[in-house]
Amino acid sequence: MSESFIPYGRQSLDDDDIAAVVEVLRGDWLTQGPKIPAFEEAVAERVGAKHGVAVATGTAALHAACFAADIGPGDEIITSPITFAASGNCALYLGASVKFADIRPDTYCLDPAKLEAAITPRTKAIIPIDYTGQPCDIDAINEIASRHGITVIQDAAHALGATYKGRPVGSLAAMSIFSFHPVKHVTMGEGGLIATDDDELAGRLRLFRTHGITNDPARIRLGDQAADNDGTQLRGGNANEPAPWYYEMQALGFNYRITDIQCALGLSQLGKLERFLARRRALAKRYTAAFSDSSALVVPHQEADRESAWHLYMLRLRLDRIDKTRRQVFEALRARKIGVHVHYIPLHLQPYYRDKFGYRRGDFPEAEAFYDAALTIPLYPGMTDRDCERVIQSVFEAL
Repeated sequence: MSESFIPYGRQSLDDDDIAAVVEVLRGDWLTQGPKIPAFEEAVAERVGAKHGVAVATGTAALHAACFAADIGPGDEIITSPITFAASGNCALYLGASVKFADIRPDTYCLDPAKLEAAITPRTKAIIPIDYTGQPCDIDAINEIASRHGITVIQDAAHALGATYKGRPVGSLAAMSIFSFHPVKHVTMGEGGLIATDDDELAGRLRLFRTHGITNDPARIRLGDQAADNDGTQLRGGNANEPAPWYYEMQALGFNYRITDIQCALGLSQLGKLERFLARRRALAKRYTAAFSDSSALVVPHQEADRESAWHLYMLRLRLDRIDKTRRQVFEALRARKIGVHVHYIPLHLQPYYRDKFGYRRGDFPEAEAFYDAALTIPLYPGMTDRDCERVIQSVFEAL
């Protein structure tokens, strides 16, 4: 019997997840119902935040966070070159510019020293990445941001369940964003969430996800334009309350709403998070034990004061010690049905960013050197011990 393909990541679903979705499908609410606040509250509690605002995708979460931070034309954000496109695009959507600061050569997260040097009077926000699930140097980043009056939006799409100095990721920045794509720690199919302790930011986030429209009495302005067709104001017996049908569009928002169907799945999955994390950490430990003594590989460095959520396991090839290119190793593993990948092509080298901002190879040498030798190997909770051993053996064969 031929071996099956092992992807680099995949969802882990069971009958409980299916039953949770079916219950919603048989109920009264498919969207804008009770499962959404229930999911938001459950995630906020898990990550130690006052508010959770759920949206359609992780990208939508980043976009909403930039809106809440009042980012717009003339502003700039700083992020890491080693990230998915959404971490920069979210600022471009609002007319701002994107700058980068190089990574630490060991953790592959944003280097605080390089970050400070990149700040200008136009810098409005910093978006550090918890790359692969290991928290960034968030205390140092927050301290820099505080001195310069800059908002920190922690991109924790890889880091649900991670901790930094004993504190959960999600409670460490002005806003933290999470993703619920199928390869993430829990899935909703697609989905995202912004965690924050700030009441005003939470209100702006909720406004943005619903076309900029609100019917919340606490946020309604009820100006003179809010008149009925007979000229009377749209007010009931209480002069501070709008009429039941009244709503206002107060900003140019988007339809980034999420559904009860997705949130039912997310709630069911969230109940399995600790088990999923334990399995990811066990697999990562086996990989590290197997590869640490290889002269051809660098295993992921982990800081002692933080615990990774292990979204990805990245090997770094020592290309000067092997007689193959990264592509040859990659293709040899794919031929063995090991679904290796590379995360990520540095964002500043993407054609759009090169054309728009003039970035070029050589601008961020640590990020580029890492990318040139990086290889993502499979890691997800459904992997068996045999799968793990097959990956390990295949890596050594490919080398």
